[in-house]
Amino acid sequence: MLKKILFMGSPIFAVPILKSLYQNGYPVSVVYTQPPKKSNRGMKTQKSPVHNMAETLNIDVRTPENLKGNLSEYNFLEELGADLAIVVAYGKILPENFLPLAKMGFINIHASILPSWRGAAPIQRSIMNLDSKTGISIMKINNKLDSGPICNKYEIEIRKQDNAEIISEKLSMLASTKILDEIDNIIDGKANFVEQDHKKATYAQKIEKAEGMVNWNKRADEILGLVNGLFPTPGAWFIYKGERHKILKAEVGNATGEPGIVLSENLEIGCKEKSLKIIEIQREGKRAQKSGEFLLGSKIIKGSNLNNV
Repeated sequence: MLKKILFMGSPIFAVPILKSLYQNGYPVSVVYTQPPKKSNRGMKTQKSPVHNMAETLNIDVRTPENLKGNLSEYNFLEELGADLAIVVAYGKILPENFLPLAKMGFINIHASILPSWRGAAPIQRSIMNLDSKTGISIMKINNKLDSGPICNKYEIEIRKQDNAEIISEKLSMLASTKILDEIDNIIDGKANFVEQDHKKATYAQKIEKAEGMVNWNKRADEILGLVNGLFPTPGAWFIYKGERHKILKAEVGNATGEPGIVLSENLEIGCKEKSLKIIEIQREGKRAQKSGEFLLGSKIIKGSNLNNV
């Protein structure tokens, strides 16, 4: 007998997982996702990537503003009688009274090696922290943030050149295959869920735009972690003569010099330790440019002070 699966997700990260379930014969009865939002210009509303994929696959979509105290959604899910709910970056809090509405529970695919980096921004925080690895954890949701028991974890390496966009794509594809290894055991009640070591928990707070300001008095590898962790948005940036400049791509160099001072004609900046070579940069309101092209029309030259002045 086919099982009823409820899927909850919103960003592009969740799309390959939904698609994988559908293509491998797992019947997703309904998709919950964030409500459509107005675009930057306010003229059109924009559906979430998961919303668009669900419509492509002809799966019913529901977009409540919230679930807390939402009796109509509670009644809908109670009547649906899902066997399993799979949650991937849904972006809404699941009220505790909703959790019994799927027979085998609500399963979350979280983008970290739990108990490390519970919370909203695990990929960004792991890169910014210069972690050597990250991964996904397949866990059962309980009434606390990302603290439920885990049935499996899968790890990948974080390389020096990996940014948040690259890691997100890798983890999304990893999750889209590994959920297929786990789902039957979960539905059949054969999966072994193990409690997390809560004493080792760390938290990935939501990223604030202000965190992207570069402090040149840090080591070059720490600044590179900021650049990679905050790519593509909100980005790592500095102010020069009142203009914000976003660093899109960089690498650690071996030059030494005063922090924040341009040390060469190739946009190499002094740091507390070593230097940062900027490879790609974007001036406020302008398109992204390779450093060589950028320097042709920039007032930033060797000796310039980039300490947010």
